[in-house]
Amino acid sequence: MVIRRLSSGGEFEAKIGYCRAVIAGGFVHVAGTVGQGDDVVAQCKSALKIIGAALEDAGASFADVVRVNYYLPDRAEFEPCWPVLAQTFGDNPPAATMIECGLIDPKFRIEIEVTAVAPT
Repeated sequence: MVIRRLSSGGEFEAKIGYCRAVIAGGFVHVAGTVGQGDDVVAQCKSALKIIGAALEDAGASFADVVRVNYYLPDRAEFEPCWPVLAQTFGDNPPAATMIECGLIDPKFRIEIEVTAVAPT
């Protein structure tokens, strides 16, 4: 099996030992991604932009996503993100899980990871 690793060049990839995405076994696995912004909706949009770029680098798109995991320190902040998520995935909704948990830094309000079918 061929494994292809895609780096975004982010500072934490080398520090922590991960890459933005890995293409393996017919799937694109995009690492948990946080975004920038003053509130959860802005951070959600920012994280999705980063994820979208990783998917594009892998030759995939949000239409190819089959699984998404959302991590939030406060589950009450998830509902404001729903319209953004519905617009992003549109007619191709993936299987999804939302988990309430602590994130690496309290300034982050949402972390998102996805798995997509890799292009053939």
